[in-house]
Amino acid sequence: MSVDLRRARPGRANAYYATALAVPLLVFAFLATAVATDTPSILRLDEDVAQWAYDVSSSHDRVVDVLDAIAWLFSTVPVSVLVVVLAGISLWRREVRVALWMVLSGIVVLLGNPAVKTLFDRPRPPWDMPLHEIGGWSFPSGHASGAALVATILVLGTIVTTGRGWKRRMLIALWVVLALVVAADRVFLGVHYLSDVVAGLSLGSFVTVALWLLVTRADPRLPAELAVLTGSGRKRAAVVINPAKVGDVDDFKARVLQVALQHGWNEPLWFETTVEDPGYGQAQAALEAEVDLIIAAGGDGTVRAVCEEAARTGVAIGIIPHGTGNLLARNLGIPLNARDALEVAFGGQDKAIDLATYRTDTDVDTVFLVMAGLGMDAMIMTGVDDGLKEKVGWAAYFVSGVKAVRFPGMKVTICVDDGEPRTFRARTVVIGNVGFLQGGIPLLPEARIDDGELDVVVLAPRRLFGWLGIIWRIVTRRKRTNDRLDRFTGRKVSISATSSTPMQLDGDPVGEGQEITAEVHPGVLLVRVPVTPVLPA
Repeated sequence: MSVDLRRARPGRANAYYATALAVPLLVFAFLATAVATDTPSILRLDEDVAQWAYDVSSSHDRVVDVLDAIAWLFSTVPVSVLVVVLAGISLWRREVRVALWMVLSGIVVLLGNPAVKTLFDRPRPPWDMPLHEIGGWSFPSGHASGAALVATILVLGTIVTTGRGWKRRMLIALWVVLALVVAADRVFLGVHYLSDVVAGLSLGSFVTVALWLLVTRADPRLPAELAVLTGSGRKRAAVVINPAKVGDVDDFKARVLQVALQHGWNEPLWFETTVEDPGYGQAQAALEAEVDLIIAAGGDGTVRAVCEEAARTGVAIGIIPHGTGNLLARNLGIPLNARDALEVAFGGQDKAIDLATYRTDTDVDTVFLVMAGLGMDAMIMTGVDDGLKEKVGWAAYFVSGVKAVRFPGMKVTICVDDGEPRTFRARTVVIGNVGFLQGGIPLLPEARIDDGELDVVVLAPRRLFGWLGIIWRIVTRRKRTNDRLDRFTGRKVSISATSSTPMQLDGDPVGEGQEITAEVHPGVLLVRVPVTPVLPA
């Protein structure tokens, strides 16, 4: 899950943010004025809605119990804890400004609301038999402000971590409904008027959006045009497409053409992969056409084939991930949504990354971009059900992993950079050009795709429950190593097993063997990645 703050800055950013700020501010100002001046129409509406809601709730004891539970969940302490947890996750992902924005928003909304209440001194709705005992003033609702705070954080978080599509729309709708439910809860509990909760929602969302603009938009600006210029500047592109992965090819071609023209590129050339050729010949044909950019649209195999052909040519590769793992795209911060990935391909900047070669007992060199390994991880790749993978995606690997967890230990000897060989009784050995698995799991947290080195991890739990300790150390990024989890770094890695063992290459099974030699080739491939914001001088 990559964070791209620019996703929250649409093309018409000024109008978008003006609306996001002006609407809640005007609503709050209107209601505040009405409450302060005892406007009859607003007071009458408040009283009518409050009486109706009280009548509904008071006749259903179980409804009141649910309303009480919601009230507790969105009280100040739980909301504060949630904001701190979300900020902590952002810090863990090295998104310092996002974390700062969350904390500041929480402080201003949760501590500022009581101060605003003292300005109006509005009593809560009076009932002979209250459904919920509570003190303090009524306008604006603190619960509604807190709910708007949480919902706005989740909405903006969803925008910067997901691409366009139904998933984003569904999540945003869920967060909005959540805030509305909390606001309605206060009215049905008989502790707030309608204007109280609407004002609370407006205040919470206004403050959170305003601080977003001040904190996260204050520093980044896009680099000069030179930073996004690639190749000869003629802006000729080719697309190597795997039609079996893309789905509706005609629709995809139309989207590609639309984005290409928007970014000033010419109409692309098209090359389709076949069962016999996953992309090597097509990439070579694109190179012979002297294009400035080759877009690989398909699964991991298509991407690997195109990248292997384009290495050392100076022609950049745009990646439109349509596979199951998509680990290269994930580690480069390329969106998994096709439309957003196209924006990066045509409007991003070039990044020089490392390529690695992989040689087994057959002495045939094969390129890999992400990870190679032998043992249990390769057994997982071999055992995954293709039909299940089509239905549930990378979660199918979890099912295969449960089956492979009893993979026996193997004796391996590892030599890094022609140094002293070391022998292990391991379950799996992984050589990584990148560090993160699906879900952001930091298997090799120090690995970088442009550092000119390969990272190796050896996993050797003694028993089944030993995996729990290893998983904990991986997730928490513990750097300490021992004979159960060890790591190495070097430009060349040789692994020798005492018996034939399953092997994998970028998540694809490649049969069995006893020996692997992997070597890194620094900076030989150009890949289009999101534009890196530049801090102002």
